[in-house]
Amino acid sequence: MNELTFTRKQEIHFLAMVSLFWFAQYVYIPYQTTYLTLRGVGSAFTGMVVGAYGISQLLFRFPIGLCADSAGRHKIFIMAGTLASGLASVFRIFWCNGPGFLVANLFSGLASAMWISFMVFYTNHFSAGDQQTATSRIVLFNNFGMLLGFLCSTVGYKQVGMTGICFLSICAGLLAFFLSAQIREPASHTGIKPVRELLSVCKIKRLWLFAFIALIQQGIQLTTAMSFTNQILKELGASDGLVGISSIIYMISAVGFAAFAASATCRRKGPGFWIPAVLAIVALYCVLVPSAKSIHMLLILQILPGLSTGILFSFAASEAMQGIPAGSKSTAMGLFQAVYAAGMTTFPVFTGALATAAGIRLGYLLLAGIACLGGIVAMIFYKRKAVSHPLSS
Repeated sequence: MNELTFTRKQEIHFLAMVSLFWFAQYVYIPYQTTYLTLRGVGSAFTGMVVGAYGISQLLFRFPIGLCADSAGRHKIFIMAGTLASGLASVFRIFWCNGPGFLVANLFSGLASAMWISFMVFYTNHFSAGDQQTATSRIVLFNNFGMLLGFLCSTVGYKQVGMTGICFLSICAGLLAFFLSAQIREPASHTGIKPVRELLSVCKIKRLWLFAFIALIQQGIQLTTAMSFTNQILKELGASDGLVGISSIIYMISAVGFAAFAASATCRRKGPGFWIPAVLAIVALYCVLVPSAKSIHMLLILQILPGLSTGILFSFAASEAMQGIPAGSKSTAMGLFQAVYAAGMTTFPVFTGALATAAGIRLGYLLLAGIACLGGIVAMIFYKRKAVSHPLSS
């Protein structure tokens, strides 16, 4: 399976680039919703802005995965993603209103569409038995980059505003681009793969199932913890600093639980336990947040979506890729990520529309119901697996 084995230095180099990439993508996120609200942008349009981030991913992830597998190359896609992550914030600086952020988020979504190649390139350096650990590790550094971004924005937003925060995004993206240019990738010796052969992964039901689980997790995370929960905090009287602290609590939780997901302790329970359990916790979060009467309660609740990001997403990704042929992994990952991008696109839009029409509580309760549905589907899958393969469950 492996064409290379990372040296320690190469792995550190790559994971540092991953963190810079996600820093560039998320440093402005804690204040995006509140910033747009202060500029007079309504909840429905704000939902469209947040959802626009997923639109580009929905459109481009699968074709990018197909192209990467067909060519047998990843470096060019990684370089394009790092460059786009920084350049997106140019729009936020020079077109600092609702439409400008909409265009910028479409561009950021294009950058995130390249995440396929980051993950496949990294996990290809590990054996089949180490795929869960490798997936959890790259998700850990993904979340660590977001955490650094949230820390910087919380400390600096009051002093430098959205313009200064977006300038940091540009700098991080360009530095990640410089590091990506130094990646060593072996020459492909398999030739161009037929598209029909690559498309055969679309018939794998397991891939679709765990893409659906990730759709729920990513859609709810982006809609709540990274967007409308911050708006609820502001309505309760939270300062900009507390909004930033809320995002930091969420990201520290995500980093910690991603590290836990890579541990032997977590793996002993297995995905059959963790996926339904964490979806139940996500549903509980969606019920409790709109009912919270204090800022402190909301800050504590931000631990729960971090658990979802750190554990649930790691397991969903590794479960989806189980049994996928090495030469088709980018295509499968492209499909997986395109499906969950649909959740990142639609969930914020309909939650914003419901918030405008009937209040934010109804939107959160609907998300709770969707999380429960995902948990039930996962429980049925693992129960059937236990019956048909009792020794492997």
